[in-house]
Amino acid sequence: MNTSHTIEHSLTRRDFLRLVTEFTGALVVVGATSSFYSLKVEPGWIDVENIEIRLLNLPAAFSGFCITQISDIHFGGWMNQERLADVVDLTLDTKPDLIVVTGDHVDGEQWTGELDAVVDGYVAEMSRLGTKYPTLGILGNHDHWTDVVKVRELLVRSNILELKNDVYSIEKGGEQMHIAGVDDIWLGYDRMDEVLAKLPDSGPAILLAHEPDYADTSAATRRFDLQLSGHSHGGQIVVPFSGPVLTPHLGVKYPSGLYRVGDMWQYTNRGVGMIGLGVRLNCRPEITVFTLKPA
Repeated sequence: MNTSHTIEHSLTRRDFLRLVTEFTGALVVVGATSSFYSLKVEPGWIDVENIEIRLLNLPAAFSGFCITQISDIHFGGWMNQERLADVVDLTLDTKPDLIVVTGDHVDGEQWTGELDAVVDGYVAEMSRLGTKYPTLGILGNHDHWTDVVKVRELLVRSNILELKNDVYSIEKGGEQMHIAGVDDIWLGYDRMDEVLAKLPDSGPAILLAHEPDYADTSAATRRFDLQLSGHSHGGQIVVPFSGPVLTPHLGVKYPSGLYRVGDMWQYTNRGVGMIGLGVRLNCRPEITVFTLKPA
C-alpha cells in the first residue's frame, strides 16, 4: 500500500516580518563590510604585478632587463606622503633596471592653488627612486589641468626626466633600446611625428603614453614593441563577469592589463592613486614589473 503524506506550511505575518528583518540586517552588514573594504582596505592594498614580455626585436644584451611602472599617483588628494612612501618602498623592492611613471603625478581637482603647500612631500619620496638610469616620466591630463609649469618643476626636483614627445636611448652590450614618450593625448599635446623623427630606425622601442586607447595610433606606426599606459585606474570599481563600472575618455578600449594591438603589446596599469570618491572594489592599485625577454 502506498501512503502519501502532505505537509502544509503556512507563513504567518510574524514569520514574514522576521525573515524580512533578518534579510535586511544581512544586507546592511554586507553593505557596511563592502563599504569599509572598498574605502579603507583595497585602496591601500597594492598589487605588485610581474609580467614577462617577449619582444621580437629585443637584443640578447637586454634579456632579463627589468622595467617597473608606476602610474596615476594623484598626489595631493587621497595620496599623501605616507602612502607615497609605501609606493616608493615597494618600487625599490622590485630592484628594477629602469623606473617609469606614466602620468597624472598630481590630483588636478585638489591641487589647484595648493601646489606649493604639498610639493615637498612628493619630491621627498619620488627623489628616492633611482637606478643606473634616470627615472623617466610623462604627463597626464590631470597634470595639465593643474599647473603644468609647476608640475614640470616638480619632476625636475624629483629627478624624473620628462619625455615630452621625446626619446631616451639605453645602451647595453653594444646594443640599444629606446624609451619614447608622448605628452598628454586627451588635451592634444601628443606629437607622434616628432617622436618618430627622433627615434632611431633600429632597436626595440617602448612608448609611454598616458591614455591607453592611443595604442591604436602607436601600433599603426609599426615602430613600437610595447606601449605602457595608465589613466583608466582599471575603472576603480569592477563588477565580476561584467567589468569596470566607468572608465574615462581614451581609457575605454584597453582599461586594464595586457593586450595585443597589431604587432605591439599594450599594457594598462591600474595606478596607485584615485580620484573621485576614493573607492576601489575588485580593482587593487598596481605597481607593474616587466621582465623583457627575446621572442
